[in-house]
Amino acid sequence: MSYFIESLRQLVGLKPTKPQWEALPVEVRVVYDEKRREKLTKEQLRALEEGHEAARHRHKWRNRRWATLIALNLLFVVSYQLDIQLLEGALTASRFVGFHMADLNAALQVMLAYKHVVLNLIIGTVTVAVLWWLLGGRTFCSWLCPYHLLAEWAESLHLKLAEKKWVKDVQFHRLVRPALYVFFVLLALATGYTVFETISPTGIASRALIYGPGLALLWVLALLAFEVFVSRRAWCRYICAIGITYGIVGTISPLRVQYNMQTCHYEGDCRKVCLVPHVLDVTIRGRARGLTTDIGADCTRCGLCVDLCPTSSLSFKIKGLDKAL
Repeated sequence: MSYFIESLRQLVGLKPTKPQWEALPVEVRVVYDEKRREKLTKEQLRALEEGHEAARHRHKWRNRRWATLIALNLLFVVSYQLDIQLLEGALTASRFVGFHMADLNAALQVMLAYKHVVLNLIIGTVTVAVLWWLLGGRTFCSWLCPYHLLAEWAESLHLKLAEKKWVKDVQFHRLVRPALYVFFVLLALATGYTVFETISPTGIASRALIYGPGLALLWVLALLAFEVFVSRRAWCRYICAIGITYGIVGTISPLRVQYNMQTCHYEGDCRKVCLVPHVLDVTIRGRARGLTTDIGADCTRCGLCVDLCPTSSLSFKIKGLDKAL
């Protein structure tokens, strides 16, 4: 229950709760005390990270994710271009071998705007809800959304410019995203239009890839430029309603990223690469409530922290199974 509540808190923009030292389990305090006495030197940490940097699996999960995302989106293109009717439509609404599938947030917007529930929409949303419940968190964002991949590449450019001090990352309060979520819900109800879907770069990029580019693609390019020169990953962090919707569904998923505080050396690199670094607050010294902690549902399951951690303190786990994926 505590995991569920903490996940929802983070999804709606609240800060992760910080435990009191006295409230931590005895075994956790013992490990922290041992780590204080046996703290690694900078040279030892550097050697550990350099060894991991040279490892063959350094980008294992990133490469799997990119390959999956590109392959699934190209399947839409191939199905349309060859007219084989395998995967029809786009990410917002599609049919897989004739079976309806609907993006949960798009379906919500449509039902609110038109105040009408269509049977095929219900079938499509139930199918997708079960799928993303199994995969958990915001898996849709990093493993399927085409804009996420574009924003990830734009982020690499932003970081290079920031390193040269040519740009500075402007950060906004995380409460902006849930506030905009409510705003778009009310807007759909009041106007009868799916305003969010009109401006969502996820749908625009998906349709442009399948059916060819249109003027709406200029909006996507403007967003990417804003993220390169002003605010790193701004759409995904502060605006996108899709992440909240899928995060809520994935809160009780059996698939999670798990943190092991016994092997962690607190170098903090995992939080530097994370799209939603607040979910990794547990990796800060003194924040873990148990020897192992499941990372909250605002996590996109991108695997960057899993790839980066030199001690494998972060790993993909299926609840009830001890073996890491």
